Amino acid sequence: MTTGVLIIAAFMIIPLVVGFFAASKSANTSEDFFIQGRGMGAVAVFFTVAATWWSSFAFLGSNATFYTHGPVYLTALAWNLLFGFMYYAIGKRVWFLGKKFNYITASDLIGDFYNNEKLRVIVAAILLIFTIPYLQIQLTGGAYLIEVASGGTIPFWLSALMFYFVIVVYVWVGGIRAVAWTDIIYGALLFFGMMYAGYYISQNLGGPTGMFTQLMETSPAHLSLPGPQGTMGYPMWFSLFVVTAIGAFMGPQIWLRMYSVKSGKLFNLMPFLLGFAAIAYIGSVLAGFSGVLLEPNIANPDQVLPIMLMKYAPFALASLILAAGAAAAMSTANSQIHAVSTIVTLDFYQRYVKPDASQESIIKVGRWSLIIFSLVAYFMALVVPGVLVTIGIAALAGTAQLIVPTIGAISWRRAHPTAAIWGLLSGIAVVLLITFIPSLSAPFGFHAGVWGLLINSLLFVSLSLVLQRKDQHVVQKFEDARREYNETYHQELFEEPITDKKVEEAL
Repeated sequence: MTTGVLIIAAFMIIPLVVGFFAASKSANTSEDFFIQGRGMGAVAVFFTVAATWWSSFAFLGSNATFYTHGPVYLTALAWNLLFGFMYYAIGKRVWFLGKKFNYITASDLIGDFYNNEKLRVIVAAILLIFTIPYLQIQLTGGAYLIEVASGGTIPFWLSALMFYFVIVVYVWVGGIRAVAWTDIIYGALLFFGMMYAGYYISQNLGGPTGMFTQLMETSPAHLSLPGPQGTMGYPMWFSLFVVTAIGAFMGPQIWLRMYSVKSGKLFNLMPFLLGFAAIAYIGSVLAGFSGVLLEPNIANPDQVLPIMLMKYAPFALASLILAAGAAAAMSTANSQIHAVSTIVTLDFYQRYVKPDASQESIIKVGRWSLIIFSLVAYFMALVVPGVLVTIGIAALAGTAQLIVPTIGAISWRRAHPTAAIWGLLSGIAVVLLITFIPSLSAPFGFHAGVWGLLINSLLFVSLSLVLQRKDQHVVQKFEDARREYNETYHQELFEEPITDKKVEEAL
């Protein structure tokens, strides 16, 4: 028990040290506090994106889903690839436009392209409303793991408070630089924890081979869709693939990481790196399926991994792996708290309350926003129950709707602000109605987020084709920027095609 408390103490102290060191390297500007002066290097970019992308949803929720629903969560291997591809194909263009026009938030780019203040506010509101529940599950998951790793010495309410306090302190002093540097440590710890936990626990069943052999004999439904409960078939496989990757990618914390990148070349590596990192989910497969055999009657599936570690692993090792899980929660929570404060500060305070605010005032408001929204998430963690994956998917389904106007802004000159507004509102309405009204079950088994994206896209495209934009100077500004991007990074688009005539002339 003492060892567990010491491990938790180290887990809490390390980010504080990193945060204060990061503060010594920071410039006292809002751009440095929110996006590190657009100078983040390759190592920090990969680890902060990967660690932010993974969360309690990945560390605890993945094991729980394999435990209760069978193989549907294996789609995580595919959604990692989709996320990496979007970071390259969409993120690189967002980064270029952000650097050219000095954007910091999602509503900066979307509001500027569509030249519409209502849309700007809607985008910021969507990000705030749907990020808070996802932040809640980070605090819930992280606090629970700290409680278990300490052997119950630190109760849940105090674990959550400590978790919240440490994040606020190091983000307060160091901004996104402190977040990114801490994510390097936590990202490595998370990868180790996910992989080793599953392998270690499966040894109690004769290793991975023995575990799968026994599972085939006792519960073969866990190895095929639609799973043992018969509810997780191919529609949900597809839904998780789409909603999780797009929803996380459109989260405000990832927007900041697109803007923060130092060089456009760094985006080229992300599909490979994030795809490779997905092998960590093998550990979740082993842990979740081992739980079916070793601990078949756990009431709360989110607790399957901690329960097995405390029962089948030495306490010190169990505490270290659980600290890795808490790292997953903290590396996402710190980014979300920082991103939410960015939205409040720049999209509302600076834009509508005090446009002439000084750099000092902007940073001050950003820091106090950290505290306010962390308190909201802390309160929700104490009083709002829910399974991590269920809450997480609902939150991601909301932010996923932003992909439609975003693609329009970076690629389509006919994209219309009215179409973007009605598409977003309709998509969000569909998500909320199907999610929270029991009688409106999702048609054909697809998640509410998929139906929201479908309605959103249809309205966006059809209205954009019907309506005509009058602000052609804005459209042309972005058209010129897109051409500049292609000239810089896709010169093959401008090379004159080789014809038979040209070949004859050359000969």
